[in-house]
Amino acid sequence: MSKVTDKNQLNGKEIKRDYLDEAVHGYNIRTAMEEAARCVLCYDAPCSKGCPADTKPADFIRSIRFRNIKGAAATIREANALGGCTAKVCPYDRLCEEACSRTGIDRPIQIGRLQAFAVAMEKEMNLQVFEAPKADKEKVACIGSGPASLSCAQRLAREGYKVTIFEEFEKPGGVLTYGIIPPRLPQDVVDFDIQKVKDLGVEFVMNTKVGRDITIEDLKKQGFKAFFIGTGLWKSKEIDVKGKYMKGVTYAVDFLKKARSSNGEMKVDGEVIVIGGGDVAMDCASTAKLLGADRVTIVYRRSIEEAPADIAELEYVQALGVSIFTKFKPVEILGENEKVTGLLAEGTDGFSQLTLKADHIIFAIGQEAEDMKKIAEVELNDNGTIACDSNKGFTNIEGIFAAGDIVNGGKTVVEAVAVGKSVAESIMNYLSKKEGVQ
Repeated sequence: MSKVTDKNQLNGKEIKRDYLDEAVHGYNIRTAMEEAARCVLCYDAPCSKGCPADTKPADFIRSIRFRNIKGAAATIREANALGGCTAKVCPYDRLCEEACSRTGIDRPIQIGRLQAFAVAMEKEMNLQVFEAPKADKEKVACIGSGPASLSCAQRLAREGYKVTIFEEFEKPGGVLTYGIIPPRLPQDVVDFDIQKVKDLGVEFVMNTKVGRDITIEDLKKQGFKAFFIGTGLWKSKEIDVKGKYMKGVTYAVDFLKKARSSNGEMKVDGEVIVIGGGDVAMDCASTAKLLGADRVTIVYRRSIEEAPADIAELEYVQALGVSIFTKFKPVEILGENEKVTGLLAEGTDGFSQLTLKADHIIFAIGQEAEDMKKIAEVELNDNGTIACDSNKGFTNIEGIFAAGDIVNGGKTVVEAVAVGKSVAESIMNYLSKKEGVQ
């Protein structure tokens, strides 16, 4: 668990206060070896059982311990197409590190940091874990370039399928590129993981939204035999609060995307209020603070213990000097001449009131699906997500599969990696049965 020692430190280390710089830097060769040496080399390896993507931390830690860096990188890349990204954003304290046997002795092995070290060395040493196979199998289209699509594409490409990813935005990566802040996930880490997918022969078509710029029928005419929908959730949820249309009110998806796209050049001035208690709310708060806001305040309707944000993210924003008010919900956005001037909130106790000055208010209360019917006539759940088996990905339309946030409503990156791999197996099984059928 992370620990704030003062407003400029996290885990006893000075935090970086530049938007484009990683908050806390990782291990070097010496510190990585020291940490790997703490592993007790469990026979049954509960840490490996705790990883949704089956990244096998017990195996790559053993490799690091014995200075087999290429072996560590190969273990990670074999199971996890986004080994670098998940090393930075995975909730280890609830997964592999929670299961670590060392916890009962003193503290868990820092599995995430060791994984990040192995991937960083993979890049530094220019290690080639996989060779691109001959692409002599069917064409598969992946719609969206987020974690689930990248994982699915990597698995298919390794088996010789001709995979093309179609992405609406200018850059690939989905939430990795546009939704997670650089202090948590530096862009060079995202780019490296994506380059490893490209190295397998996967093609990327950018600035192309399926359902708007091209249709599935068009793609079928181009020879695509199966389709994977992994578009994620890019529509912000709204709540009915008086004044929500005033200038100065924005939503997390738009705010974070604009900040990431500006490469740190966007400036945020004055006082900022963030509504929400998840990791996205924390990202909005830290982004505003790092981009120049005078004061940033988080307002959340439940207690701090109930906040879905990872504890490390809560402590990071606190280390940046962000204030957090809990058990308050917004009632009215105050303003003059259609411009935000503040927020009125009421306590969930039915008695307390809170009035805060604000120049900007950011709603970070979740995302929902865009209209998937524009892509295909897939069956939808009541909340607009695609109805299908969340692990196998079969939709009601033959040859169309789906996984990730657009199916589960929004979970972790590592879970998206896991289901992307699983659905790739379903696609391969489907295509192998279709082979030779006219």
